[in-house]
Amino acid sequence: MSRGETMAAALSRALKLPGKKGSELGEYDPLTQADSDDESEEDDLVLNYPRNGLGRDGCLAPASSKPRNGRLGRLDGARDDEDEEEEDDDLWTDRVSGKPRRSRDDLGNGEDRGGGAGPSGAAGLGPHSSEAEEKRKRAKNAIRSAFFLVPLACAMLIVLLCAFLVPCQKAELEKKLRWERALGDAGGVTPPALALWDVDGDLVEDVLLGVTEWANGTHATQRSKVYSAVAVCAASGRVLWREVLNEPVMFLQCGLQLSTQPSPVCLVIGKSNLMAVDGATGRKLWSVGLRNIESQAVLLPDIQGDSVPDLLLATLPADETLDLSLTLISGQTGKKIGRPVPFSLKGQGKLIGPLLHETQQGAHYILFGLGNVQAISLQDIYVRALAKMPETRFVLRKDMSWENMKNATSSPFISIYSGSERVEFLLPLVAGFGNNRNSLDAVSNLNSTRSDWVLFYGASTLSVLRQRDLHKQWTFSNASIHSKPALGHFNSDGVLDLFVQHSANGVMTALIISGASGTPLWKAEFVCPRLVLEASAISTSTGQSVFLFWASEPIRAQRNVPRTTMAPGVAAAEPLIRKLFLLHPAHPAALLQLSSTTDTAVTSAVSYLEYLKDATYITVSSRPTTGSETSAQIVDSTSLRAAIRSGQIVPLGENQETEAAGKVAAAFFRRLSFKPQ
Repeated sequence: MSRGETMAAALSRALKLPGKKGSELGEYDPLTQADSDDESEEDDLVLNYPRNGLGRDGCLAPASSKPRNGRLGRLDGARDDEDEEEEDDDLWTDRVSGKPRRSRDDLGNGEDRGGGAGPSGAAGLGPHSSEAEEKRKRAKNAIRSAFFLVPLACAMLIVLLCAFLVPCQKAELEKKLRWERALGDAGGVTPPALALWDVDGDLVEDVLLGVTEWANGTHATQRSKVYSAVAVCAASGRVLWREVLNEPVMFLQCGLQLSTQPSPVCLVIGKSNLMAVDGATGRKLWSVGLRNIESQAVLLPDIQGDSVPDLLLATLPADETLDLSLTLISGQTGKKIGRPVPFSLKGQGKLIGPLLHETQQGAHYILFGLGNVQAISLQDIYVRALAKMPETRFVLRKDMSWENMKNATSSPFISIYSGSERVEFLLPLVAGFGNNRNSLDAVSNLNSTRSDWVLFYGASTLSVLRQRDLHKQWTFSNASIHSKPALGHFNSDGVLDLFVQHSANGVMTALIISGASGTPLWKAEFVCPRLVLEASAISTSTGQSVFLFWASEPIRAQRNVPRTTMAPGVAAAEPLIRKLFLLHPAHPAALLQLSSTTDTAVTSAVSYLEYLKDATYITVSSRPTTGSETSAQIVDSTSLRAAIRSGQIVPLGENQETEAAGKVAAAFFRRLSFKPQ
């Protein structure tokens, strides 16, 4: 062989890839392997090519000898970076999937780093490595898709639940709130004892009612009356418990919290007995005997130091020559605290109070009277009951600014009101106080003990008394007023306004009086004989209140129809239809009729539902029974929002403007929601 041929053969051998034979893989070249010890960094890449480039572009497949950058199998920097990123991604995917990861060194080298053509050589691992990498990529994509799709599906499911299931649940609850139940004998039109409190823990205020029933007997003369206090579930009308008593129930109150009792405590008050029962079960906790009880229980601060509020009741014997007495009672045990404290009161008429008032200095006074209103400090009552001074307690102190308002005589009383006209009622100027809640909740009572007062006297005069100086803020006189005012916000001055009503000559007049100035804000007249039933008010999301009251057909201003007079005690030829109306200050020219009935409603109450932003309206009515001289006592409950949706607009005038206003009011009423007072 010539010298040129020898050099060509050597050059050809030098240009061959290591581990290859010609253009095929699998040949091991000892010369190239021997020369690799003295190669540069690029030669290291060439020798390590099966490890670094396994599965790339099929470069290890047969007949894959495509040169790159002037040297066969050389990898550029960009390809190296991509390899490192993908290797990191594969490592993350393997960690998430929980599978052990085999390194590329293991896949590329096998047992023999030379990569022979045998089962462990490069020719045997190439296709399997490509399949494994494809599987890893698919697993990685599946995991990424799952991380995206699973939260998206959950979000869509939540939206569907909110859009469909929650409204369905609310609608179902509204249906449950609509019920009617007959409970005992009505006993005429005398309002029974009524209170609202959540006693079963379902976040809906239940109904507690005084019930009178006739016990079965062989003859009518052998029948006797059975008295009981009944708790009715407001969400279904089901009777929760019944406590039988020896006398009629005069008052029901709930919300007293005892340290040994997790559930609320309710007070059942008769003429001669005060009993505390477990609100959840009706089980008697304690009772105390008193004679001639005349008032509800007044929630006092803790005057014994046992961390439980105490109580005060007024007793007034039927013989007016005897004195009115105030009795302190332990809220924890029901025992009397000391002895009853008698007072010789001048005056005649209806018993006013007793009410608790907290002055601006934090001193507590009891307001009460007969036809007038007087006040005495709680400290003086305590001293007279126990014949000793109290221990150093902040709740038993006096306010000198109030003490200085006493008369020059030695009387212990502070005169709140005394005049020639008898006082009909005195109530705190607090929203919701007149809604027959009768609660012993400490927070509600705290608000009412720090307010001004609404004073009603002379059967036709209203005044607001300022508690800081006992001066009248304003006075309003009108025809005879037959029921307590309902307190709510009619205008936007932030001061409670008063809804009052009076009846005369077959016409019932409804008025709203400004609580800030005593001027009339709204007036309407209705065809209706005298109906003694208190109105109710509840706050709405607009900040104003809606007023609920019973009446008959309104007397429209544009109709020239003579008013019919109905003498007292003369019944109409046809049954009188009474209607429940709703008035909102935003649309004073239109009323919303919620329901109508021929029953005689004797008392009512409004309960707020936090969960639904709704309210329930509870009515106790007297319904004549067929073939009997007695009447059944009917308890009716309805959701206000459900009643509003099915209500009927009743315009108070007869012109195009009032008709247009009625259409606008209809859409407005259906968007109403309520909030606590």
